[in-house]
Amino acid sequence: MTGADIVIGGVDNKGTYFTDRHALGNSMPVVDQKQNYKLLSLSESDGKTVMKFQRSIESCDENDLPVTILPMKLIYAYGETDDISYHKAQRGTKEVNLLKYMPRASLSNATYFDITMENFMLPANQTYYHCKTARAPTFDSKQHIYRIEPVITNYDLVHHLLLYRCPPTVTEPLELECYTKTERCMETIAVWGVGGGDFEFPEVAGLPIGGNVGDFFYRLEVHYNNVNKTAGRVDSSGLRFYYTSKLRQHDAGILMTGLAVIPSYAIPPKAKSFLTYGMCDTTYIPKVLETANDLQVFSVMMHTHLAGRKVRVGHFREGKQIDLLAVDENYNFEFQQVTNLGKTKTVKLGDKLLVECTYNTENRNTLTQGGLSTSDEMCLAFLFYYPAMNLSGCESLPHFSSLVSEMGAGDTGTWLYMMNTMAWNDSSINEYQQTLKKINQTVIVVNSFNKASITNGTIPDLKVSPPEPCVRACATKNLAFMSLFLCLAGMWAS
Repeated sequence: MTGADIVIGGVDNKGTYFTDRHALGNSMPVVDQKQNYKLLSLSESDGKTVMKFQRSIESCDENDLPVTILPMKLIYAYGETDDISYHKAQRGTKEVNLLKYMPRASLSNATYFDITMENFMLPANQTYYHCKTARAPTFDSKQHIYRIEPVITNYDLVHHLLLYRCPPTVTEPLELECYTKTERCMETIAVWGVGGGDFEFPEVAGLPIGGNVGDFFYRLEVHYNNVNKTAGRVDSSGLRFYYTSKLRQHDAGILMTGLAVIPSYAIPPKAKSFLTYGMCDTTYIPKVLETANDLQVFSVMMHTHLAGRKVRVGHFREGKQIDLLAVDENYNFEFQQVTNLGKTKTVKLGDKLLVECTYNTENRNTLTQGGLSTSDEMCLAFLFYYPAMNLSGCESLPHFSSLVSEMGAGDTGTWLYMMNTMAWNDSSINEYQQTLKKINQTVIVVNSFNKASITNGTIPDLKVSPPEPCVRACATKNLAFMSLFLCLAGMWAS
């Protein structure tokens, strides 16, 4: 709730009530001095309250959030009486692009297939990654997947799902704990995170299956977060794929970018706002592909673990920042969803993408490693783009030898001792953060067949564009209005 722009409305025995508010924390929202939201209609019937309202996109009020072309989180809560109090479980959230809505496809003969675990019995581990490699259904001709839905058996256990396409060298089914042997299937095909919903591809693109990609195996990866370490729970979670024989203009692909997930870096404890960086330098994509092309990016899913607070993806061309490809200033571990950018953004070969993650470790007393566990950390952005290339990853990590040397440690053991015995305070945290950023980075680009290009690079400076000056004179500026509809069962019944 902190920082949220809120309205509260309902129907009581005196009529309707409606106020413009803002939240300072998990407490009663404060009434704004300026009431910038306008109530259009408010009715209540048969246990349902319908509230329609509008507000100018830029209200020139510090307590109102500006509506931008980037996806925004909507939160809602409701109660059964007009006594406004804590909502408890009567609440929800949805991430939408208010200015760039992408409609769902409506096909009369919707067909789908599932790739799921089958009655997998979980061990008593807090963190467990289970992998299942199998062949997808076969098709005589190429099909396009246009919608992906999660099929979750245990929402309290499943943290995220990933589906990878395997190279042709993988020819046998396999099921075992992930990352206990060298993984060969690393081309991301689908991704879902806790709190997310289904995902719809734009009308011009679809995920190819069948035809010349029909003989590939796929690896389903499920990250289980078994907080209570309960043994014997059975799970059959996975993904559902809707497909059509009516092919779209482009094949779509997913590219994993950000900070490589390995424990060679660490986030210090007691940090209020600690930054890490992962860079994708598309200059090196042609090094691993015979045919490479620009990326038309239409959606992004950003991913960290529990300490993550913000994620930004900067876009650089010829050494200058030209855009923020995607931004989540209020990252929520419990709500991770693929979001539509609102428009297609072109990433040209030679451009750099910088994934910046902000972490808060004020409540931690030890180092947080980069790794797979929920208590470890990640900094990733999955880019949905077309036309698809045989590409699996474009990431970076701090050059470890440079890090050890820069911090004055002679070897890895000395560095680990320094990190674990450091007196972490604002000064030492900032010095370490600046060291991680200024040293050389190892930049890794990998194709679908695990051919890699490994080079060195440096982290550019990421700038957040300041908001445009607010124009108060409505006569000099056309203002669009947004309308939000809330249809909530049992809301403030009179």
